[in-house]
Amino acid sequence: MDRTAAPNRPEDTLLQAHDIGFAHPGHTLFAGLSFAIGPGLTLLRGGDGRGKTTLLRLIAGEIAPTAGRIERRAAALFFEVPADPAHDAVIVREWLEARQQRFGGWRADTASELIEGFGLAEHLDKPMYMLSTGSRRKAGLVAAAASPAPLTLIDMPYAALDAPSSRLLTRLLAEAAAQATRAWVIADHERPAVLTGLRLSVVDLGD
Repeated sequence: MDRTAAPNRPEDTLLQAHDIGFAHPGHTLFAGLSFAIGPGLTLLRGGDGRGKTTLLRLIAGEIAPTAGRIERRAAALFFEVPADPAHDAVIVREWLEARQQRFGGWRADTASELIEGFGLAEHLDKPMYMLSTGSRRKAGLVAAAASPAPLTLIDMPYAALDAPSSRLLTRLLAEAAAQATRAWVIADHERPAVLTGLRLSVVDLGD
């Protein structure tokens, strides 16, 4: 079944999911899911346990669907989880530098602006484990925005952010919604109210 509108021009499609499903033994998260992702902003919406994070991992290629197939046309994608315990001992500055080295065309000016805007400058020389959940999320958002990857995936972008940072993120997502060559895919329980009025596609996994 189709869960979202296709891009305006088929040639702009960065990813196509064909009748995909994912199941654990004895439990199906979703089945028969077909959608296309093109430039702009896409919301993966679903209640707790409906498979939002799993779908992001499928899109990223970290795991494979148990049914159907995913066709990726984007040359590169960005999907990072700074809250992963594997990053706990890494200095924030070094974590960002590693992402800069991974992606050619890193937008250093964007990174600097967002480090200032998110109030991360004072945390750059701390290991990740010393940061709050919100600050770790901010580090991920800095890297996502500075990366030139044509496909960017973010899980629960607003979770644990303070009000000024939420406003800055909303500005970033408004810019993402207007992108002609780059796609941002965010996963959340509902469409954030602050995104009302923005043009976005929705993949609905149900409640």
